[in-house]
Amino acid sequence: MEKKAELIKGKAKSIYETDDPGFLIMEFRNDTSAFDGGKIEQLDRKGMVNNKFNNFIMQKLEAAGVPTQLDSLLSDTESVVKNLDMIPVECVIRNVATGSLCKRLPVEDGIDLVPPTFEFFLKDDALHDPMINDYHIRTFGWASDEEVAAMKVLTFKVNDVLKKLFADAGMILVDYKLEFGRYKGEVVLGDEFSPDGCRLWDAETRAKLDKDRFRQGLGGVVEAYEEVAHRLGVQLN
Repeated sequence: MEKKAELIKGKAKSIYETDDPGFLIMEFRNDTSAFDGGKIEQLDRKGMVNNKFNNFIMQKLEAAGVPTQLDSLLSDTESVVKNLDMIPVECVIRNVATGSLCKRLPVEDGIDLVPPTFEFFLKDDALHDPMINDYHIRTFGWASDEEVAAMKVLTFKVNDVLKKLFADAGMILVDYKLEFGRYKGEVVLGDEFSPDGCRLWDAETRAKLDKDRFRQGLGGVVEAYEEVAHRLGVQLN
């Protein structure tokens, strides 16, 4: 498969055309950003770790019946993915209260959320990804009612699969965001699942094992990502 022009350069990934219009190449870079690009650094090995981590998670989800964008691992930092028509909405599940939820609502940090909360956000960096609801999505035509329903079902299915996966490895899946797209009439999980887009805590110590280490200046960001990968059995070498 031939890698062609760069289509999108995001904060941590680049998307390239290929000689097959049905597929793209997703490159994971070492760039690490927070606060809508307000803090950016290069962290060695991060692109490789996230690419292989994402490949591992997407395979687990596919095996559980969640359709994903992933086609195959191409190199240490690149994956071949289906060319989706992306829906500009982020789906967020919170299993434990922390972060922006505790800033918006009178909720104690660290409490378990039963049942988990579900929230929609518009994917728009310039507006800082504002929270939206089903009515906004319908009114502004970002997705159909059927697609909204499918995104909810798939997001909770992902939660069922990954909460257990991480729990079995001694970790708490605190929260995460997902993005979806359309592929041949089907709603498909797109983008990535890595410690960049979720919160993971050690189950015993509640030590942070995700991008909060970067946001909060705790250091050891890639080392934490590698620790998560090691516990799950992800082959990084």
